[in-house]
This record gives sequence, C-alpha cells and structure tokens, in this order.
Amino acid sequence: MLKEIEDYTNKEITMEWVPNSNLEDKFNITLSSGDLPHVMYVPNKSPSFISAVEDGAFWELGPYLKDYPNLSQTNEIVLNNSSINGKIYGIYRSRDLGRNGVIIRKDWLQNLGLEEPKTIDEFYNMLKAFSEEDPDGNGEDDTYGMVVSKYEGPWDVMQTWFGVPNKWGEDENGELYPFFMDDNYIEALNFFKKLYDEGLVNEDFAVMDPAQWSEPVIGGEAGVQVNVLDEGHRIQEKIIEAEPNNTDPITVIKAVEGPTGLHNLPTSGYSGMLSVSKTSVKSEEELKQVLDFLDKMNDEEAQILAENGIEGRHYEIVDGVYQSNINEDAALKAEVDGFNQMLMYLPEPKSLTAESTPLRELETQLKLENEDIVVGNPAEAYISEVYSKKGQQLDNIILDARIKYIVGQIDESGLEEAVELWKQSGGTDYIDEINQLHQEAQK
Repeated sequence: MLKEIEDYTNKEITMEWVPNSNLEDKFNITLSSGDLPHVMYVPNKSPSFISAVEDGAFWELGPYLKDYPNLSQTNEIVLNNSSINGKIYGIYRSRDLGRNGVIIRKDWLQNLGLEEPKTIDEFYNMLKAFSEEDPDGNGEDDTYGMVVSKYEGPWDVMQTWFGVPNKWGEDENGELYPFFMDDNYIEALNFFKKLYDEGLVNEDFAVMDPAQWSEPVIGGEAGVQVNVLDEGHRIQEKIIEAEPNNTDPITVIKAVEGPTGLHNLPTSGYSGMLSVSKTSVKSEEELKQVLDFLDKMNDEEAQILAENGIEGRHYEIVDGVYQSNINEDAALKAEVDGFNQMLMYLPEPKSLTAESTPLRELETQLKLENEDIVVGNPAEAYISEVYSKKGQQLDNIILDARIKYIVGQIDESGLEEAVELWKQSGGTDYIDEINQLHQEAQK
C-alpha cells in the first residue's frame, strides 16, 4: 500500500503509526520533544497545539492553498472553523458540513395521510398527529412525536430554524453577541416548552442516555428524531430487520422553514487537520513539495488507494460494481487499515462504495443541499483565553437554564437571571474579548 502511494505521489514516505487510544498523549509528547515530522496529524485545536503555533512550530498555509488544484477548493466555512484567529495552520480533514437533519417515520406519515413538513407549524402538527392519532394503527395510545436525549444537539439545531445564530450572532454595527441574547431565542424556547407541555417529546429527555436515543424510533414509540441524516438508514435497517414486511419505513428532511427562512446548524465540517512543521520543513521550496504531496492525496486515484486498497487484491470491480475483499479477511484488512487517515477528501470524497439505497442517496443529496442553508459561527476561529478558563462553567449556566425553562422550572425572569449570572461569571469579559479578536480579524 505504502509503495503504491509513494509511486503515485512521487515521494518517499516514512509513516509513524500511533494507536487512536494513545493519540493525544503521543501528539503532546512529540510536540514537547521539538522533533516534529514533516506532516503531523493534529487531532484538535488544543491549548498545546495553539501554544506551538504561537511559538512558530508550524507553517501558515493559507497564502499557498490557491496554487493547488484540490487544496484551493476548501469550503470557506470549514476553513474558518479550522483556523486559529483566521490563519490556516493545517489542511482540514473534511467531514460533512451539512450532516444535520430530521429523521421521520415515513410509514407513520403514510398511515395518517400526512405530507413531509415544510414549516415549523407543519412540523408541530406532525408531532401532534404522531402523539394523538394512532400512527402505527394498533388502536393503543402508545406513541409520541419526537425523542430527545440529554445530548443538547437537537435543541441547537431547531433553534436555527427560528433564526437563532450559531453560537454567535452579528448585529448591524458588526458587534458579535452570544446566541441566547438574540430576539428569536425566546421564540424557540417557547416552542420547545410547548412540545414538552403537550407531551410531544419524551418527558425524560434531560436524563435519557444518548446511547439509547434511536431505540424509541426503531421500536415504534416515537416518530421523529433530529439527528445526523445518516442515522436514518441505520434506523431503517434495524426496523426492517425486526419487521421484514415494512420495507420503506424512514425518510429524512433537511430542516423546516421558520420566520427568517430555511436554516440549519452545521457541524464543524472537519475532523482534525494535517499540519506542516517548521522543524523538518525549513524552506518555502520544501513546503511546496509537501503541499504538492497533500494535494495529490486528494486526487481520485489516491483517495481510492488509501480508502479501498489495490484493485485485484483488496477489492474487485464486478460488472461495474465495487466489491470489497477485506471484510472477511483480517490480514487483507490490516494491509489497508489506517491509510485513510491520511485523506482530507478535498473538495469531496471520491472513494468507492457498495451499492447504495434510495434512503442513503437521499441522505447524501440533503447533506449537499444543507451546505446552502447552514449558519456559520463568525467566532469559530477565535481562541479566547476567558473561554479556555471558564468556558464549561459559562456553557452550563445557559444550557441548564434552557432545560429548566423547557420543563417549566423557571420562567422568563429566571432566564434573565441566568443571563446576568453568565455575565457576572466572566461572560461580559468573554464578549469583549471575542469582539476584540473579531475586529482584529477584520483588519
């Protein structure tokens, strides 16, 4: 495998493999040693990486990307998300930016003669029908609209439907403010509270284990889940396994339209990055050779090689259809395993996949369409000292208040008190610091 990659990229490669379970420790030990490889996988924007960047350990790559056919096609939102105060110190490993959506029991829609919801009102009416109109046709009152767990993601996604910003909003003067100070935030919370008060979501959502989150949809208790779109086909496969005659039980949609249009919450759009050290890459000429290698690894041939292996050994193409040889052969799988961690998938994944299904194809289509409606976080790139020290405490104040409001433990005055506590606990300093970083970035 390595020889094939060397031949394709015209580079000699020495790989240093690290077990995933030991990755963070090995990363920090390598940073501390000062003896860095040419290209280093950076798992996240940790304080140790940021400190190394500030000490000049890594090349700033932003000015060079335009010169390479694949690296020049990065997504602006994801590039910003992976940056440090707006500067690029690594090539991000792309993941679906528009992965969030709504998973719906299609068989329940059909049983009740309902269309897929297009607006927030239609979404509410669907949940109400799923709770009250016997969508599974068993004559019993044993269903409800939507399942939510203690994972906060669904509330974050649904807030954007109402026009609430993604973490930070920007006012008419270019000043940034936290999402919970947006005028639309209370409208979103009132909607969530209405769903809870009317029994359209599970009463135990605040304590439900996310590991059990999909089970009520699979088991026919709940009709909707706001989650990543690709959970849809996993749920569908389990339903079909239990009910072989129910061949098409699930559909997925992107989002529903709210008062300010159609919006969705993006993921960060990446999983770690590949950074170039100044320890081993000492000149701009050498840097360009490294970037040429990274660019070539995004070619279709290189992606197929690193992801699928060598044709005739690790996979076959039979009548135009990809068939893997490694699933039942541990030794063959070991030859391929891990090489895909080199891939950045820019501008898009090009590896081979098995035959798809209509639902999987719909998920893929909606992920791409979502990229036109996702709401970027204007402060994603900014590294805040206040947040690094007090971020968890600040986040918990707001998240706890949101849950308490939904379940009726506090009212609007309680929300206002939580915001005041947030400000006094470092939030005001956090806003000031983020805006100072934002003004510097605009310059």
